Amino acid sequence: MVVCGLACWRCRWLLPLLLGLAIIMGIIALAGRGWLESESEPYVQQASLWESCTRGEGDLNWSCESLMDYGWGRAAAATYLVGFVILVICFALAVIAFSIEILRFNFVRGIGGLLFVVAAFQIIGLVIYPVKFTEEIPLTGDNMFSWAYGFGWASTVVVIGCAFFFCCLPNWEDEVLGNIKPTYYYSSPERAPYLN
Repeated sequence: MVVCGLACWRCRWLLPLLLGLAIIMGIIALAGRGWLESESEPYVQQASLWESCTRGEGDLNWSCESLMDYGWGRAAAATYLVGFVILVICFALAVIAFSIEILRFNFVRGIGGLLFVVAAFQIIGLVIYPVKFTEEIPLTGDNMFSWAYGFGWASTVVVIGCAFFFCCLPNWEDEVLGNIKPTYYYSSPERAPYLN
């Protein structure tokens, strides 16, 4: 029976795949207009990482203002964006690292360290945004932080998980490279009574 866990050489592409998933969720968070939305009808408030939009109850057109006019808006966008760029670099490094036959485990651990930096930048951006938004932008009606903001947190959680695995992967170096011989356990018929 062959067991293919995380420490299996055939399954080495799981971690880069998870990083790719984190990148996709990060793109959705960066481009999505659902960081903050009205909780129920009438939908009069909507915000992204870049701008905040409001409209009157009977109005169909949104009136938007850029969050880049605020220092905290630039800080939230910059920290999340820097984290995202480093995440893309980590993805490229992971693909390169796992493509090489002789895997450099110190290199893999370095990717894990960079992923912790990514998580720190993204968490800073994801905390600055709601705290300062609710303090400085006048809100209309009942609002909630919505799906695009959730994708930002989901990307961060995946990055943190991958960071731990990248840092711990060198501990399983022999298993990953297939340097461990299988151990076979059997008992002879004479010894069977003693095993009970």
